[in-house]
Amino acid sequence: MPKSLAVLLSGLVFAASAALAGEQVLEFKLVTKPIDYKVTEAANIEGQVVGSGKMFGVAFFKDGRTAVKDFVASADLLKGSGPIYGYSTYTFEDGSSITARYAGSVKEGRTKGEYTILSGTGAYANATGTGSFESVPTAFKGAGLYDGKFVVKTPGS
Repeated sequence: MPKSLAVLLSGLVFAASAALAGEQVLEFKLVTKPIDYKVTEAANIEGQVVGSGKMFGVAFFKDGRTAVKDFVASADLLKGSGPIYGYSTYTFEDGSSITARYAGSVKEGRTKGEYTILSGTGAYANATGTGSFESVPTAFKGAGLYDGKFVVKTPGS
C-alpha cells in the first residue's frame, strides 16, 4: 500500500474515533410497557402502593435511530403521586448501548425524572453523563409515552 494511502486511511480512522469521543445530545420519544410489574397495597394506609418489576420500551431518536429499552422500575406512590427510580439499558441496532439509573416522581398524573449514565458499550463504551425524561399525555392504555434526552460524554471529552 502506498505510504500516502496509509496516511490517509490512518487519518480517517483517527477522525472517525474522534467523532465518537466527546459530548453528544441525544433526544428521543419513548414508548414503555410493563412486562412483569407487581403493585402491592400497603396495609392500613389508604391509597399507598409500592410497585416494582420489569418494563420494556422502544425509543425513537431524532437522528433517525431506534433503540430498545429494557429496564427495572420501582415506585412508592400515595394516591398516585410519589418517587420512582430504576435502571435502564437502551440498546441500539448496531449493538451499542447506554445504561443509566433514573430517579424522578409522579405528580398529578405526570412523570418527570433525571438519568445518570453509568456505562455504555460499542460507540458509547465507558460513557458517562446525564439526561431527563417527562411523560406526554397519551390515549395509550397500559403504556406510557415520554420525551427524553441524554447528554452523553464518551472518553476523550
